[in-house]
Amino acid sequence: MTEKKYDLEDRLIDFVIQIDDIIEKLPNTRLANYLAGQMIRSGTSPALNYGEAQGAESTNDFIHKLKIILKELRETFVCLKIIKRKPLIEPNDDLENTYIENNELISIFVSSIKTAKRNKNKN
Repeated sequence: MTEKKYDLEDRLIDFVIQIDDIIEKLPNTRLANYLAGQMIRSGTSPALNYGEAQGAESTNDFIHKLKIILKELRETFVCLKIIKRKPLIEPNDDLENTYIENNELISIFVSSIKTAKRNKNKN
């Protein structure tokens, strides 16, 4: 069985859906509600900002938008860590898969920023 290849935009959109699935499972507590609010913003921002990065006006603008995406992914990752450590929901495959995907997306954008900076310095 071959894995389906996703383009990065599709992968980020799928990540939004994964984040929403987790948010909807959170209990109605002050901490969970606060994290849900943070995650709805930080977890959706990468997909939306990726669209902006595609239309960047310059290499510097592109790198800046990638850095925003990375910042938001890191914020979401910390929220997921809190949810796991507390635990606010029962550990399950959806939570673990989202955690892994978040970490992989962080790695992709760290690498993309390095590549964009290297390419900018060549020109």
